[in-house]
Amino acid sequence: MQTLDLRKLLKPYFSAPAEPVLLNVPKFNYLMIDGIGDPNTTPVYQTAVQALYSLAYTLKFSIKKTEGVDYPVMALEGLWWADDMESFVKGERNNWRWTMMILQPELVTPDRLARACREVERKKPGVPVDEVRLEEFYEGQSAQMMHNGPYAAEGPNIARLHDFIAQNNLQRRGKHHEIYLSDPNRTAPEKMRTILRQPVA
Repeated sequence: MQTLDLRKLLKPYFSAPAEPVLLNVPKFNYLMIDGIGDPNTTPVYQTAVQALYSLAYTLKFSIKKTEGVDYPVMALEGLWWADDMESFVKGERNNWRWTMMILQPELVTPDRLARACREVERKKPGVPVDEVRLEEFYEGQSAQMMHNGPYAAEGPNIARLHDFIAQNNLQRRGKHHEIYLSDPNRTAPEKMRTILRQPVA
């Protein structure tokens, strides 16, 4: 059995210091699903995340069985924005748009995804796997930092990240990106670890 240690191989992109830093993020393949609404209250968000994890684990076990390659399911990530960015800044969550995603190894192909979708549909009817896509995502130069604590307390660190970008004579571009290193169902809010990332130009 071959082990593909994605967490170790990609550690520079899935770890961050408490102070903002710049890095160049390469192209990665992701399972992605889009939605709109408050992630804390809308059922659409919960079923979207369920679809991602169901497919990610189905693909992992299929590749382990057929290719003899084992790899970890990576952290959940989210891109966040709003048509009116004032809604995002003000925390008007019902207007938030999001793309939730999980990074995939190159072994995951459109054909493998299609087979995984059929398997999940058979085992878990109603999970919206038909809305999940496999997409190449490139961010390039970005600023990022670690946020320690609950999601609701991210505001000051997001402001610090934006100040760091301005101080380096850069401009924000693209969408606000978060990488969730902690399971909120198993981790106390004050111990949560979330990478905050913002592409720059």
